Amino acid sequence: MTVDVHTHILPPHWPDLEKRYGSGGWVQLEHCPGCRSRMLRDGKVFREVDPNCFDEAVRLRECDEAGVGAQVLSTVPVMFSYDKQPAQALDLAMLLNDHIADLVARFPSRFAGLATVPLQTPEVAARELERAMRSGHAGAQIGTHVNGWNLDDEALEPFWQAANDLGASLFVHPWDMLGQSHMTRHWLPWLVGMPMELSLAICSLTMGGVLSRYPRTRFMFAHGGGAFSGTVGRIDHGFEARPDLCQTRTEHPPSSFLNKIWVDALVHDLRTLRFTVDLYGDARVALGTDYPFPLGEAQPGALIRSAGFAPDAERRLLRGNAIDWLGGAGRSLQDAP
Repeated sequence: MTVDVHTHILPPHWPDLEKRYGSGGWVQLEHCPGCRSRMLRDGKVFREVDPNCFDEAVRLRECDEAGVGAQVLSTVPVMFSYDKQPAQALDLAMLLNDHIADLVARFPSRFAGLATVPLQTPEVAARELERAMRSGHAGAQIGTHVNGWNLDDEALEPFWQAANDLGASLFVHPWDMLGQSHMTRHWLPWLVGMPMELSLAICSLTMGGVLSRYPRTRFMFAHGGGAFSGTVGRIDHGFEARPDLCQTRTEHPPSSFLNKIWVDALVHDLRTLRFTVDLYGDARVALGTDYPFPLGEAQPGALIRSAGFAPDAERRLLRGNAIDWLGGAGRSLQDAP
């Protein structure tokens, strides 16, 4: 059975946030008998979702059918709410985090949890991370940037310090993609923008010295590391060619962190998967499906199983690496069916 590190979940219900906070721009979930439920923002449909996004019974049944022993749960990135008032974003984060913590408590061998935190106020985010981890979360899912901050912005140091002190597992997921005004057709923000966002995040964390200063934080990046994986040679070359621009916060080239971070295996292509495993090592790539959304892997683990990896490596990719990344929070998943 497998452990899936990249899945998203919502509570089945939450309060009317516009009334709760007295402002617009919040997401609501509208259930429609006989049709798909809808995520609405300011009355407009943001995304349609099926019951497997919010009903744990449906989710567990589909996991059993697909041979998935356990999932790591995180919210849908549109719920990050980094652009909202800090107190309101914290209130929503606590609501979302308590829902996931309840599922982890009720199904400890089937689910691990990742919190969301209001990173626009790093000190508050640090406190919520600590609270969430006390309640059973392994760490947090965070975005690839925070409003105008890249992830090496000095404002985020209190959060990185807390994550390091806690030994948190952090899953970095793209959101609010750059350049969307130039990508108005063909679903390009998701197809081009998301991989670009992940390269931005990894470059910021490596060249910004964050990974050097906080080595106990356990970073995993979605979508196989995005565009970074295919351009690391160019990035390293630039790091050496222009030390005046690229070595202002660290002397360690970005490639020196390849065996210190994790990426999921959601790359959709056999050649790319083999390249990713060769690049990061078979101990640093873990099954991730983006369940239950369209860009996910419909048959969890099918690509890994078709790649011809040695049996021990295949087991690590399907299960063991996820448990290692989760640290202490992953121990209960060893009992997954």
